[in-house]
Amino acid sequence: METLLWATDISESVIFMRAPEIVSIPPGSESQKVIDKDTKYLATSTKTSPIVGVRGEGAVVWDADGNTLLDFTSGIGVTNTGHCHPKVVKAVQDQAGKLVHFAGTDFYYSQQADLAEKLSGVTPGDHDKKVFFTNSGAESVEAAVKVSKWNKNKHQFIAFRGGFHGRTLGALAFTASKYVQKERFFPWMPGVIHVPYPNPYRPPVGVAVEDLTEHCIAHIESLFDTMLGDQGCAIVAEPVQGEGGYIVPPMDFYPALKKLAEDHDLIFIDDEVQAGFGRTGKMFATEHFNVVPDIITIAKGMGSGMPIGAAVFRADLDFGVEGAHSNTYGGNLVACASASATIDVIQEENLLGNCVERGVQLKEGFLELQEKYDLIGDVRGLGLMLATEFVKDRKTKEFAIKERNAICEEAYKMGLILLPCGRSAIRYIPALVVTDEQIKTALDIMEKAIQKVV
Repeated sequence: METLLWATDISESVIFMRAPEIVSIPPGSESQKVIDKDTKYLATSTKTSPIVGVRGEGAVVWDADGNTLLDFTSGIGVTNTGHCHPKVVKAVQDQAGKLVHFAGTDFYYSQQADLAEKLSGVTPGDHDKKVFFTNSGAESVEAAVKVSKWNKNKHQFIAFRGGFHGRTLGALAFTASKYVQKERFFPWMPGVIHVPYPNPYRPPVGVAVEDLTEHCIAHIESLFDTMLGDQGCAIVAEPVQGEGGYIVPPMDFYPALKKLAEDHDLIFIDDEVQAGFGRTGKMFATEHFNVVPDIITIAKGMGSGMPIGAAVFRADLDFGVEGAHSNTYGGNLVACASASATIDVIQEENLLGNCVERGVQLKEGFLELQEKYDLIGDVRGLGLMLATEFVKDRKTKEFAIKERNAICEEAYKMGLILLPCGRSAIRYIPALVVTDEQIKTALDIMEKAIQKVV
């Protein structure tokens, strides 16, 4: 098995590796044993490919049968610093040997306070902030909702079709990505109105792309006369829709949405659970739009694999009383150590710069493939938060769901792990340490997979 070498500077090749090596097409016999046990004992969830991971470094994963694979999923955008970055691993090991848990909502420790201070510095806006630590993205959204309700004492929210904000019954009220995510779970939290999200590739009939923002904002404005009145509490939005298809709105949309929130005295909640911590080439995607949110929800890439999230909000929105909100594991000591080290690695190793360069390389590669294969209807994204949408016909834009699924399968057989999103898109979210050669390899595999399917 090949040894991967971490470099000390992102300007070097961060990780040296050969192309993926498949010794047994997944799932091999050892992997199948794990899959069979998983199927027997674990609840049905969202499995997308039969890859059984046993070890990882950077953008590479080894499976149970000795296959070496390129991971372009990063654990659904979690391991932004790469699998097992040595600085993050050391921080976790050091903290685990001292104190693992001490209930930071009831007691005190410097690691939590230090991380909150660090988050206040890297999140958008120079205003005073407060932080509530969580264990996941859904829990971060729940916290943001409670902060908003507590402050406004109003209970009507605006969210977007295609948005994904989690699966707990509060967060699920805002999620409108796929029906299966909400099927049989009614009632969820009441009071959420869903409005169209501006999708430049699929605008409403009769609406020009350049008029998308105006059209969507006008739709929201009409709600105040017909449904909301003065009972609006907050707007919840993703700067780039994730699960819904990696939809990048027009650049004037987020500023217009923030202005609407200000005009109607609504709290603006920016959900950066998937887009945050460097994924788009900025620390947070809202920075692309020069918008400062009132509350920002974060998780996934925050801890490089350790379960941690947060809601970071204007200090004046704090509950101000004990007991209005709390939890047990939020801000766990080991998770805090991992998150703090993650921020340091992103900043010290210029992962934002590498994200921009590799993102341009990957996007240009897909645009070239789009010229060759009509199956690729759209190429979109920011930084290393990219997607290709597959269609049966470019004029009708009919979703090519089976073809998308087949491409994902062909890709992992050749050593490239991918995740679907939206109706018929594939998302590409490798670690921010991904190299030039790894991007080239991934593009080569993608072309071969597309060729097999078409």
